[in-house]
Amino acid sequence: MTNHSDLTDIAMPIELPPVGQQTPLKLDLGCGQRCQPGFTGVDKFGTPNIQFDLMTFPWTFAADSSVDEVWCSHFFEHIPGPTRIPFMDELWRILKVGGKATIITPYYSSMRAVQDPTHAWPPICEASYLYFNAEWRRINMLDHGYLGTCDFDFTYGYIPDQEITLWNQERRDNAIKRNINVVNDLQVTLTKRG
Repeated sequence: MTNHSDLTDIAMPIELPPVGQQTPLKLDLGCGQRCQPGFTGVDKFGTPNIQFDLMTFPWTFAADSSVDEVWCSHFFEHIPGPTRIPFMDELWRILKVGGKATIITPYYSSMRAVQDPTHAWPPICEASYLYFNAEWRRINMLDHGYLGTCDFDFTYGYIPDQEITLWNQERRDNAIKRNINVVNDLQVTLTKRG
């Protein structure tokens, strides 16, 4: 068994090419052994390009506003609820204004959200992302800092169970609201606000 306290982070800041020669910087956070094609993988485990514990803050592998795009598939649900706040603040810090982050997690009403003993509480739904929008926090009088400082707009979509893809839209929408195990995953695209 690996003693995780013996692991050391190897996190050198990403070297950017000279201005005029830059290609978009795209990171796959929590990539494990499967890095999204065209992305630089970052993870504590597996075979990433950059070995780093993403629950260590601040992230030393990327500068402020240096990242164009982030992919994060089936990692965010492993982060304990309160630790999701500094994670999102760091994500916001490293993304360029207008930069996008795609996060895929098991949907809260799917058994996939609770079957894995390493998934953290609470399961994730669409409303989870409201807390990462500064205007929503302000309107709801939750802008006193403990919920972080990040500011994202977001859109979302569902990765449904195969069975419901054959249903008409009205039946699908009704089932998503009222049934469990209809949606497998939630896919959210966050856009960094300035």
